Amino acid sequence: MDLMEYKAKELFESGGVPVQSFVHITARELEEKGDGILIEAARRIGYPAVVKAQVMTGGRGKAGGIRFAENDGELVKCAHDIIGMDIKGHKVRSIMIVGKAEVMREFYLSVMLDRITKCPMIIFSPSGGVDIEETAKSTPENILKTPVMPLSADMKGGVAPYHTSYIAGKISERYPDIPKTFQKELGDILNALYGLFIKNDCMLCEINPLALCKDESAENGMRLIALDGKVSIDDSAVKRQAWLADYASSMPRHPLTKEAELFNFLYIPCDGNGDIAVMSNGSGMLMSCIDMITREHIYVRAVLDLGGGATAERIKEAVRIILSDEDTHFLFINIFGGITRCDEVAGGIKLAYESGRLTKPVIIRFEGTNKAKGLDIISGIPGVAYADGLIEGVAKLKEEAASYEHIDR
Repeated sequence: MDLMEYKAKELFESGGVPVQSFVHITARELEEKGDGILIEAARRIGYPAVVKAQVMTGGRGKAGGIRFAENDGELVKCAHDIIGMDIKGHKVRSIMIVGKAEVMREFYLSVMLDRITKCPMIIFSPSGGVDIEETAKSTPENILKTPVMPLSADMKGGVAPYHTSYIAGKISERYPDIPKTFQKELGDILNALYGLFIKNDCMLCEINPLALCKDESAENGMRLIALDGKVSIDDSAVKRQAWLADYASSMPRHPLTKEAELFNFLYIPCDGNGDIAVMSNGSGMLMSCIDMITREHIYVRAVLDLGGGATAERIKEAVRIILSDEDTHFLFINIFGGITRCDEVAGGIKLAYESGRLTKPVIIRFEGTNKAKGLDIISGIPGVAYADGLIEGVAKLKEEAASYEHIDR
């Protein structure tokens, strides 16, 4: 589960990571209480203020979802302009109001679960406030990584002084004007961030940017502040994080996600501009399909994870659910038949066709248990084509997509 920025900042604040004062306001609160709630927030925050759309996607600034206000009139206009916006398929249902910081330097700092080392990994860059993936590609020397051993011989583990010294040293190399006294402040933030990561079953705790801001009340007239944050929590651990219950229940979800859960399927919307649905049994298989399809400049609209042991009846329901989106034009099914047998998958496709639910082109690839029986079952079903491998399947998808584009619609 990914947290919106305001929720990530609430978590940071509770764990000792310094953040600016902010106010979160929902569309419902604004409708019920009127513009006075905005003015009241401004009195607490002060001007100039920043109004930020709260949506689960990047690129808010470019889309007009982050605006600045110098007075009450501008603040009210910004809030009403932003609430209700559509940003990359996400409707803005709440905003966060925060003061405009005087930023001197921007860094990137995160703790994430690294599957290679099987440890939390500290990632730091002196180039913050930008797309960290792009930084890693264009200037990889600006990305510093150091693993954290959760447990050591003394059973303490965690962030050690050398982690902070290493990062502080890199800051001093690039910005010699920054006082070395900030090493303690940086160490406190890093320890707090790591503590939140462990305590809350996180996959990622990210501060971008971690900004060095002017602050007359602080020693040296400046201090480090987490201006923006991103937190991802392990889905399997959400139930044991009691503080997340209300937030999780309030999060808008795709109606097909809810319907899929009734059958213990996992439905995930992907690219709102895509028109391909992908069904498989396992997240690894789904991710491989998405990667291969996207490389061909065709795009996945949604995926559905069947899990294990799906019967023909369940496959029929899965096909019904994923094809009920009228903007989905093709279905790609990629199954490794173990617990989920190939003949059951094929039987489900046949049932979907016979019930009138299979009305769009399907490309299927399966391997494993009862493959021969499965091939016999799907042979002759109109609109269903078999692919002998993922590469061939994606090639057929591309052909179908090209043909569809030439149809006069």
